[in-house]
Amino acid sequence: MTERNLDPRGLSGARLIQDNDPQETREWLEALEAVIRHAGPKRAHYLIERLIDQARQAGVAIPYSATTPYINTIPAELEPSYPGDLDLERRIRSFVRWNAMAMVVRANRRSTEYGGHIASYASAATLYEVGFNHFFRAPNENFGGDLVFFQGHASPGMYARAFLEGRLSEEQLANFRSEVAGNGLSSYPHPWLMPDFWQFPTVSMGLGPLMAIYQARFMRYLHDRELADTSGRKVWCFCGDGEMDEPESVGALSLAGRERLDNLIFVVNCNLQRLDGPVRGDGKIIQELESLFRGAGWNVIKVIWGSRWDPLLARDTQGLLKKRMEEVVDGEYQTYKAKDGAYVRQHFFGKYPELLEMVKDMSDEQIFRLDRGGHDPRKIYAAYDRAVKHVGQPTVILAKTIKGYGMGEAGEGRMGAHQQKKLEEKALRQFRDRFEIPIPDDKLLETPFYKPSEDSEVMRYLHERRRALGGYLPQRRRQSSVFLSLPDDKPYDFAFKGTGEREMSTTMVFVRLLAALMRDRRFGRHVVPIVPDEARTFGMEGLFRQYGIYSHVGQLFEPEDAGQINYYREDRKGQVLEEGICEAGAMADWIAAATSYSNHDLPMVPFYIYYSMFGYQRVGDLCWAAGDMQARGFLVGGTAGRTTLAGEGLQHQDGHNLHFFSAVPNCIAYDPCFGYELAVIIRDGLKRIIGNGENVYYYLTVMNENYPHPPMPEGVEAGILKGMYRIVSGGDQARVQLLGSGTILREVMAAAELLQQDFGIAADVWSVTSFSELHRDGVQAERWNQRHPAEAPKKPYVTECLEKAPGPVVAATDYIRSHAEQIRAFVPQRYVTLGTDGYGRSDTRKALRYFFEVDRHAVALAALKALADEGNVEAGVVRQAIDRYGIDPEKPFPPTV
Repeated sequence: MTERNLDPRGLSGARLIQDNDPQETREWLEALEAVIRHAGPKRAHYLIERLIDQARQAGVAIPYSATTPYINTIPAELEPSYPGDLDLERRIRSFVRWNAMAMVVRANRRSTEYGGHIASYASAATLYEVGFNHFFRAPNENFGGDLVFFQGHASPGMYARAFLEGRLSEEQLANFRSEVAGNGLSSYPHPWLMPDFWQFPTVSMGLGPLMAIYQARFMRYLHDRELADTSGRKVWCFCGDGEMDEPESVGALSLAGRERLDNLIFVVNCNLQRLDGPVRGDGKIIQELESLFRGAGWNVIKVIWGSRWDPLLARDTQGLLKKRMEEVVDGEYQTYKAKDGAYVRQHFFGKYPELLEMVKDMSDEQIFRLDRGGHDPRKIYAAYDRAVKHVGQPTVILAKTIKGYGMGEAGEGRMGAHQQKKLEEKALRQFRDRFEIPIPDDKLLETPFYKPSEDSEVMRYLHERRRALGGYLPQRRRQSSVFLSLPDDKPYDFAFKGTGEREMSTTMVFVRLLAALMRDRRFGRHVVPIVPDEARTFGMEGLFRQYGIYSHVGQLFEPEDAGQINYYREDRKGQVLEEGICEAGAMADWIAAATSYSNHDLPMVPFYIYYSMFGYQRVGDLCWAAGDMQARGFLVGGTAGRTTLAGEGLQHQDGHNLHFFSAVPNCIAYDPCFGYELAVIIRDGLKRIIGNGENVYYYLTVMNENYPHPPMPEGVEAGILKGMYRIVSGGDQARVQLLGSGTILREVMAAAELLQQDFGIAADVWSVTSFSELHRDGVQAERWNQRHPAEAPKKPYVTECLEKAPGPVVAATDYIRSHAEQIRAFVPQRYVTLGTDGYGRSDTRKALRYFFEVDRHAVALAALKALADEGNVEAGVVRQAIDRYGIDPEKPFPPTV
């Protein structure tokens, strides 16, 4: 008898324990076999668990094993019969394999710049094709369809199948990765580039698994809130074993287990290789992943060995074959498939004479053809069938495959398989012959695409299977068929009127606006407030009682603060998504909600508020993916700016994320100072993303600094949205233009007062709500002028605003200087920028603004120096300002200290 334990590498080893009573052992084992035979595996499982519990209560130390033996989870005798035509499906699979390979090879004959990947899809073809033929359901008028996150490097396979289905043309396949001239195909899944085809951008490693988990949870959220019927729909996520090293790939596994997301299925293609070599050369990645997923509460199905191993395993009465399977590490398994049958006979079976005896009647070719489970459609079907029927847990299928399957000496099981872009004539011939592609020798080097005639048996079968599953995948919906009416101006009225003498932060203004939008009878249910464990910081705890925090199981406890007005309340129909301390998870939540119009035919409006410092630099890859997916919603950076969150210090002060967000082409970034500015932006944003269905999303900054908010001046709405408007006029006496944004606008306004009272210099003050929108407008005008030299030139909006304004221009923000530098080319006057370059630190707001040189005195000094440089004031006036305001000329440059 053996006892299994887990060694540090995640391998399930075995060590012998002395059996002092073999007769009794036999009786126990026979009893267990009888239970399995007559009462089934579930009863056997129950009895074993009871025995283990009883033993532990009696003080017996039962070692825990996070892994099961290195064999298939589903034994051969429990596999369901295969419902399809295996021969026809093999032929379809072979044609798809050939065309996927041909796309990459042909592109790289044109130019080695195109790149591409052959080996990833080659290893995963069976995993996908079984899904396409029997499991992946398309949306239709009666069913929302399954959502499939395809592995990015396998995109040629999806294109090749769509070509057989008639959804892509031969010209498009020939233009793989050649998109600029039109009618080409994107390198990877990119909805922005192929908006009718791809749903999810997955090639940035780890984002697919993370987004899939939160997509599955969001589907539960929609269903529990009775907004959409998502019952029966599945989320499939395909990823690689090397990809599972990414923190994002595994960071939310416990959420899926905790939430019992049985609508979620991961398929991990365990081809044992990453880009440069083995994933776990000295260990077993499948065993490691099994322990990880089981520990997170997942149902784990291992598909390791193909059907050709079944007779050998049935004859393995002594367990030596299983033992040998356990002993061999992944690096050796990779080598076996890069060698031949004689090598496998010697190095795998040859360790034990009994195993050599077991395969003595098998030829070397037969030994080499002992297949891996991930290439056996019957094994894959059994795993998928069990996964879709499993209740109460998410499921992961760990399927063992061969990297570069079918590529022969050019790449099968070899270290460089991932980088292989070309196949020479010998390799092409081997590939063609192995998969029986009807291409003659004289056409072989052309590597033509192959498609059977539409009336052939194989093509009829292909279309029949997809019709049975509702249509073709992947496919994407551009717009929702659901019309969502927008609120009137009532939710914004308080912000338009101002706060009088009452001081309030823009964070609090935003929370009031959010609550008002949620109260709208028709629109409010579609608002999705998202916060990562900072609701009380942002003053959002009032939403807990009124709308509830979403929990699939409701609230199973009485909260400590139950007697308070704004107590902590969870609810199955809760509207607030409270993600805990997980910015990446909350961002994935937001993406799921922001793309609901496409994936669920239901427009939702997510508002995700968080500490701005934990913004783009933490989740920038997800921000880019959101743009690619054409997400529509609002990201709100709370406590934004480097000097507004005074006491928190370096890691909590944000002087850069607003600038970073402007790099995302369809993200519109604003930095409002006053409540009415924020209200105008949100109102127009809702009109654009809901009313007009535009593929944009917003990044808005809000601050925790309290101050009065004036009523909205007349006629400023257009300027707010374009990016700037004059908020203070110096009249005919104005001699300098001062630009400010966010809370630094108030310092700029104070600087204008100092200039007037101390030096008699009048200034115009401009509120800049978006330097990035001004920049985009400017470069578009500049580009148009370059290409239309004979026509009247267009003027950037910044130029229109400032060209007749007197004096130099000084801009100050709470962000790095390069943020305001974006518009330098379009400012017709001398232009000076101030910003908060450097690391933050803890102190009062006043001290921080002095330190970073963006306070009122620094702005006034910059204005005077600019006027002096133009000869409009004496240089001595600048010296007077330095003395008057106590400015230290020798103070170190902030970025250096």
